[in-house]
Amino acid sequence: MADDVKIHIQDFGLRYSDGTESLHDITLDIYANQINVLFGPAGGGKSTLLRAMNRLNDLTDVVEQTGHIFLDGEDVTRPNYDIVRLRRRVGIVFARPVVLPMSIYRNITYGLELAGIRDKATLDAAVTRSLEQSALWDEVHDRLGDPAHALSGGQQQRLCLARVLALQPEVILLDEPTSGLDPISTAKIEATMQELKSDYTFVIVPHSVQQAARVADWAAFFLQGELIEHGIGREMFLKPKHSKTEEYITGRFG
Repeated sequence: MADDVKIHIQDFGLRYSDGTESLHDITLDIYANQINVLFGPAGGGKSTLLRAMNRLNDLTDVVEQTGHIFLDGEDVTRPNYDIVRLRRRVGIVFARPVVLPMSIYRNITYGLELAGIRDKATLDAAVTRSLEQSALWDEVHDRLGDPAHALSGGQQQRLCLARVLALQPEVILLDEPTSGLDPISTAKIEATMQELKSDYTFVIVPHSVQQAARVADWAAFFLQGELIEHGIGREMFLKPKHSKTEEYITGRFG
């Protein structure tokens, strides 16, 4: 499987103010138009690395950060990198859906309006496109003026995905996006990723080993802040090269 590298993480490390080292010397490639999975036991640094890719860690109590993260060859960790531009290019969906106290329609158009887009036809087209892409259009197309908080949990999570898709980023980060969802909603989000990966690069921290195995084109196993193994998803879950990876996949620890 030969793929283009979208994000290159080089010798990346991160330490919090309480002395906790979340990540140590991580070198990893994220491949374009693939589902890249970061998996492993809790506390391994997966979510921290995810947030580092669009600089959300800038908002936390990080005291030391080493190494670099390159997006299409640009070092996004340099101090003068345009954070607004970065977050337009690299969107994120969190484990817990956070809908805005607005209508379904405005939840999607809000970011576009902040970016200066006011044309009604353009906004309407973005709403339709992103709701179709997130497999939500059929369920809400006749009630776009309803409050977003009236949607079910699974619908709210897909609305959050639609909100990111409306901005047409290049990379979409998903931090346990189905952890609180029922199997049907989970399946819809997984199917959406498969359908959209020809247009977007996905990086996901899954909520289970089973989900990791289902969706991974590429997989990276993390343990206590270190990258243990990285490779083609189907090969890693069928025949991992490292004993720790095998022990985790087979449920002997974690």
